Amino acid sequence: MKRLFLILLVATGSIISKPATAQVSVSINIGSQPTWGPVGYDYVEYYYLPDIETYYYVPKHQYVYLSNGKWIFAASLPSRYSSYNLYSGYKVVINEPRPYLNFTTHKVTYAKYKGNNGRQVIIKNSDDPKYYVVKGHPKYNGGGNNGNGHGNGNGNNGNGHGNGKGKGKG
Repeated sequence: MKRLFLILLVATGSIISKPATAQVSVSINIGSQPTWGPVGYDYVEYYYLPDIETYYYVPKHQYVYLSNGKWIFAASLPSRYSSYNLYSGYKVVINEPRPYLNFTTHKVTYAKYKGNNGRQVIIKNSDDPKYYVVKGHPKYNGGGNNGNGHGNGNGNNGNGHGNGKGKGKG
């Protein structure tokens, strides 16, 4: 009986002591998002811009648009879109690989957002501190000092005297 109890005790101990192998993956790319992107997303892979039927690939900062039946990847929009305002145009977040392969569906599904200028709060206009890591945000903190370093305050012409003691990038 002692032997059976000892075996059960060892077996129970080995089951209990087995390390947990649960894995949680959380992706955040707020700092990579452009200041004209809409607020509310910790991770964005692509924006679809229905007004000009173009995608923006956030990880590589590239626009993806059709030209003569081919998808073009470029650092800037073509001249035909020079009057388009990224800050006021509506953006649809699409987190799927190569969404431009589903362009026909997106074009129909998101056509209702064409002309919805200024109807989204954008990162540049957000007062949420989580967006202060986005380069170009008016309260950009360099992505590492949590707003406590030397930086721009609310002084004359936006160039105040920061009085923080932080050692972050600035």
